[in-house]
Amino acid sequence: MRRDAVAGYALVSSAVAPVLLIGGWTVAAALQPGYDSLRDTISALAADGVEHRWVMTVALVGLGLAHIVTACGLRPLAKPARVMLGLGGAATLGAGAFPVPAASTSGAHQVAATFAFVCLALWPALWRQGGGGAPRPPVRVMIPATLVMVALVLLFAIALGSGVLVGLAERLAAGAESVWPLATVLALRRSGI
Repeated sequence: MRRDAVAGYALVSSAVAPVLLIGGWTVAAALQPGYDSLRDTISALAADGVEHRWVMTVALVGLGLAHIVTACGLRPLAKPARVMLGLGGAATLGAGAFPVPAASTSGAHQVAATFAFVCLALWPALWRQGGGGAPRPPVRVMIPATLVMVALVLLFAIALGSGVLVGLAERLAAGAESVWPLATVLALRRSGI
């Protein structure tokens, strides 16, 4: 295997990420009576005082670790992209480690979650090879992907401000951000990189 090829473990970690996030919010929501996936945030599933908060907490911690491992394995991408993805994973760990107080969205959790959303939306824009190398065909979609994820994060921010469909907007943004590393790994591996 070439030293600059995508590591095999990145395929596993990037595939596990959306399974953990989507599976986590699905199971946790089913265990929490009165929870509304269209209205309520993912963080509410891991909030202090929630009976089965460990389900979403484990999912967030696993998601953060998966992003960090994937960042390490995406060797063909420029270091800034990999660092940004890894920082997004570390911030996701922070969001899991610092639950929101019941009925609140302030404090360390909010800072960590905001940082995670921003990093995970922006990392694809930094994909270029070091030294200004030419774009490779499978990553020509990295800038459009970044624009889509930034738009979804902004939609989530607007939903938070208005209080309308907050849960849906968050799931769209978080879901896209959890799937994109897998799409990147698959595209790079398919092209033989």
